[in-house]
Amino acid sequence: MVFTGVLTKMQTEFLDPIQYYLVFENDFIHMNQLLNKTINIKLVGHQCLSCGLDKPIYRQGFCRTCFFDQPLAGDWIMRPELSTAHLGKEDRDLDYEKKVQLQPHIVYLANSSNVKVGVTRKSQVPTRWIDQGAHEALEIVEVPNRYLAGITEVALKEHVGDKTNWRTMLKNEIKDENLLEWRQKLKQYIPEQTQQYYIENNSETHLHFPVEQYPVKPKSLNINKTPSYSGKLIGIKGQYLIFEDNTVFNVRSNEGLVVELSV
Repeated sequence: MVFTGVLTKMQTEFLDPIQYYLVFENDFIHMNQLLNKTINIKLVGHQCLSCGLDKPIYRQGFCRTCFFDQPLAGDWIMRPELSTAHLGKEDRDLDYEKKVQLQPHIVYLANSSNVKVGVTRKSQVPTRWIDQGAHEALEIVEVPNRYLAGITEVALKEHVGDKTNWRTMLKNEIKDENLLEWRQKLKQYIPEQTQQYYIENNSETHLHFPVEQYPVKPKSLNINKTPSYSGKLIGIKGQYLIFEDNTVFNVRSNEGLVVELSV
């Protein structure tokens, strides 16, 4: 079987284990069914996720021009505290920014390589946790817009991490944490402006990933430098494909690349 298409982050289904799907324009690939099979990945071009042109991908699946023009790549995406739609102030496209920023957002704790705080739209729970490779997560604050979530995250990351160590996550060198205790410990640091949105009574979400064997020394595949790769797929975690030879491939960080995938 040969599939050709533009890489975008894998779609997921919250089951036990997580189900993964690679979606191309003309193909829909259930990646779990490819476990223990040899997969060949070949780079054949680029296609910006915005303008659709065959131009080098700069960041987040966009060419350089689109990355600095499109509202989907505004600074507030990575730094929610910079959101301004609640003030009626435009960054790049106010209609788009209102649509995304002015909806319920969750501040959460997740454990993927360590306990970290993060922000996501409520509609993206638990997808966000799956994409991060978290094996447990807990909502701690639900607010009506992205800005309030952002300032809460900024306050809490003074006392808990906000980054995932991808190598530790992929090696599964993690320990279970009591996120309920972490939530209680961090409660005092929630800004006064968002204390009313604190979530008092809920339970941890646990996630299980389809991994036959974790890599001992994961090495990241860069298909811009190694445009053709072949390996046996033995696991999927976060947005990573894990191969038998310790090679790992981050699908999301390669969005916008056109590949030929054969099995």
